[in-house]
Amino acid sequence: MYWPEFFTVALIHLLAVASPGPDFAIVVRESVAYGRRAGVFSALGVGCGIFIHVAYSLLGIGLIVSQSIVLFNALKWLAAAYLLYIGIKALRAKPVSAGQAELNRFGSARTARAAFTAGFVTNGLNPKATLFFLSLFTVVINPHTPLPVQAGYGVYLALATALWFCLVAQLFSHQRVRAGFSRLGHWFDRLMGVVLVGLGVKLAFSELR
Repeated sequence: MYWPEFFTVALIHLLAVASPGPDFAIVVRESVAYGRRAGVFSALGVGCGIFIHVAYSLLGIGLIVSQSIVLFNALKWLAAAYLLYIGIKALRAKPVSAGQAELNRFGSARTARAAFTAGFVTNGLNPKATLFFLSLFTVVINPHTPLPVQAGYGVYLALATALWFCLVAQLFSHQRVRAGFSRLGHWFDRLMGVVLVGLGVKLAFSELR
């Protein structure tokens, strides 16, 4: 009965998750810099961050945030500050020693908790995701759809997001890919820093629509 609605939700989510943004940037950076394990845990963090958006969408809190300029701006600036923080840290990257590079190559320099937290916070603080899920749960999903079914959609969205970014992590943590990026050394980290800072600045100047 709800399959047409589910497929619509799945298609919209696929188009949204495939669009490069902060989540993509953080997973790529973790994967290239620290290896597959860190990349996968950051991807799982992004996926778990989806549950935050699903929860407040089901509770109706997202509607309040979207209608309050103060709350929206507070969330926006908090997210922008976080992106700028990790972006500036990346911009300040320095060449590493051969021993440290080898350590990073095998993913031993990054704890699973740190990688997971990076993905979780990046997704959880993203106000664009707030508006996306609000639109999804108020416009696309029928308000008369039973709450357990809507919650099921949320579980799918979280799992699908985690799976997508796990695939991204697998790709960018591949030995040949990492070897190619490693030749650029700290310049790659600085490039990702520029991307993250750019996303942070763009987010800071975005407006509620």
